[in-house]
Amino acid sequence: MLQIIKNANVINEQGQLELKTIIIDNGVIQSVTDEHQELPEQGSNVIDAEGKLVTPGFIDMHVHLREPGFEHKETIESGSRSAVKGGYSTIACMPNTKPVMDNPDTIALVLEKARQANMAKVLPYAAITKNELGRELTDFEALKEAGAIGFTDDGVGVQNAQMMKDAMKKAASIGMPVIAHCEDDSLVKGACVTEGKFAEKHGLKGIPNESEAIHVGRDILLTEATGVHYHVCHVSTEQSVRLIRQAKAIGISVTAEVCPHHLVLSDEDIPGLDANWKMNPPLRSTRDVEACIEGLLDGTLDMIVTDHAPHSEEEKAKGMELAPFGIVGFETAFPLLYTKFVATGKWDLSLLVQRMTSDPARVFGLNNGVLKAGAPADLTMIDLESEKEVNPEEFATKGRNTPFTGWKLKGWPVMTWVDGEIKWSEANGFE
Repeated sequence: MLQIIKNANVINEQGQLELKTIIIDNGVIQSVTDEHQELPEQGSNVIDAEGKLVTPGFIDMHVHLREPGFEHKETIESGSRSAVKGGYSTIACMPNTKPVMDNPDTIALVLEKARQANMAKVLPYAAITKNELGRELTDFEALKEAGAIGFTDDGVGVQNAQMMKDAMKKAASIGMPVIAHCEDDSLVKGACVTEGKFAEKHGLKGIPNESEAIHVGRDILLTEATGVHYHVCHVSTEQSVRLIRQAKAIGISVTAEVCPHHLVLSDEDIPGLDANWKMNPPLRSTRDVEACIEGLLDGTLDMIVTDHAPHSEEEKAKGMELAPFGIVGFETAFPLLYTKFVATGKWDLSLLVQRMTSDPARVFGLNNGVLKAGAPADLTMIDLESEKEVNPEEFATKGRNTPFTGWKLKGWPVMTWVDGEIKWSEANGFE
C-alpha cells in the first residue's frame, strides 16, 4: 500500500519552505511532488501533515545505549524509543559497554537487540583497543565484517600516540574511520567541570581546554601521516575548532561534531552543584561556545550529535564530584536548537536540518539523510509552532539527567518514520 503525506512543508534546494506531497512505496520515497498534482489516494494510507515541517529523519552519530552491561541506565530498546520520539531514525552507538564492543559477538548482540527493538536504525562502533585499555588493537577486519561502522575508544581516548597511529594505519587500510574522544588523561584526573570561575568558586579541580586540544592536534598530524578518515567527537573548545579549521584548509581528512549543550550553555550557566550539569567534555567558557557556533556555521564542525548519555537518578545524586559524566539528549535536541537559534533568526532552518541529516550521512557514507526519490523513507514531522516545557518524567529514555528541565521550547517532533514505517507519533505513541 502506498503512503501519501500531503500538505507537507519541506525545505527546497534554495532553503525555502515549500508545500509538497511525499509518496512512499515499500519503505522508499517514490516521489516528492507538487501539491496540485492528481494523486491515487484510493487504496493508499493518506496522512495530512497540515503544513507541518517534514524533514529527513535525524541522524545521531554519537550515542550511548548502555547495553550490554548497564541496562539500569538504558537498553537498546528504551534508547531507540527515545531516539524516534526525538525525531531520530538513525543512531550510532558507542562501544564503552560491559563487555566492551571489541569483538564480533558483542557487535552481533547489539545488532540483534536493535532488530528486536524495531525502532531506530542502530549503527554500532567498535573499540580501537581491547577493553578500551589502550594496550592492544582489536581485530579491525573481523569487526568491520560483523557490522561495525568505525573504531573509537570513546569515553577514555587513546593516550599513546604510537597506538593511535597504528590504529589509523589499520583503519585506513580497510577504508574505515577512526572516531576520537580527545582528552589527555594527565591533565584531567580528579576534575569534574571546566577550568574557570565556576571551578574556582566551588573549590573544584578544573578540566583545561588544552586537555582536549592536545589530542586534536596530535591526531591531526597522525591523520596527515596515515591518510585515515579522522572524526573528532564532541568538540567543545576554541582551540580545537581552530586546529580543525586549519587542518581542513590544507586538505587533511578530518571531520568533527558538536553537541547542542556546547552550543547553548557555558559554565556561567551552571546554577550550582547539580550533577545534571556535569558532562564530558564539560560546559566551557562563553568564548568557547561562540567558537563552536562559528565552527558549525562555517562547516568546520560538520554535524550536530547528542552524546546521549543516560544515568540513573541514584548515580547523578552523588553530586558534582562523584557522579558520572553525561546528560540525555535525544528528546530535546531539535526543539532546543530550533528555539535558541532558528526562532530567534540567528540561523536558517535549512542549516539546522542539514547538520542533523544530510551532513552526518555524507560524512559517514550513509544512504539516508535526504528527502528525494529513491532514498529510504526515513522521515520526521515537526510542529514548529508547538511550545511546551521540558519534562523528564515524560521521556522515553530511562535517563532523567538533563539540565533543561522546565525550559519552554518550540519545534517538537510529532511523527517519525523508519523505512516507511511510522515508529512513533504524538497522537498514537509507539506503533
